[in-house]
Amino acid sequence: MSVENDVLPYVDNLVYEPTQVHDHGVDLTVSAIYEVAGPGRLDFGGDELEDADLEPVETEPRNPDDEYEWWDLEGGQYVVQYNEFLTGGDEPLVIQPRNELLARGGSHPTVHVASHLPLLPLSVPAGGLRVKENARISTLLSTADTDDGTDARAVDASEQ
Repeated sequence: MSVENDVLPYVDNLVYEPTQVHDHGVDLTVSAIYEVAGPGRLDFGGDELEDADLEPVETEPRNPDDEYEWWDLEGGQYVVQYNEFLTGGDEPLVIQPRNELLARGGSHPTVHVASHLPLLPLSVPAGGLRVKENARISTLLSTADTDDGTDARAVDASEQ
């Protein structure tokens, strides 16, 4: 199947479609990066479930006339938010880190999604990582494109 038929119809708010859409999926871009400033809470029944306190990481221009700014991240854990979002349908999809992120020591989990793009944890190596606004860090794929033998049923991140 082509991307236009199995992934693209479910994605809205692309930054620049000609670059983000390719034969292997749709690249997702960073709109915000957060630090966890206070703990969240998890319990068995969900009655005491509470979000963590997230504080946005500020961006800085690399050059005074830059149109887009950069996050200068020290090694550690962060949370990322995407510019894009999912619209309609319950088509099972997979988010995975792009090779370009992995090759620079950064990482995030590969997750199955169905109805929305969740905030994801971002691991940054000890040496740090500089990320430009709207950088492509993830790829959204159809589960039909994954041939690793795993169960390809979608898990809605809001239910986890």
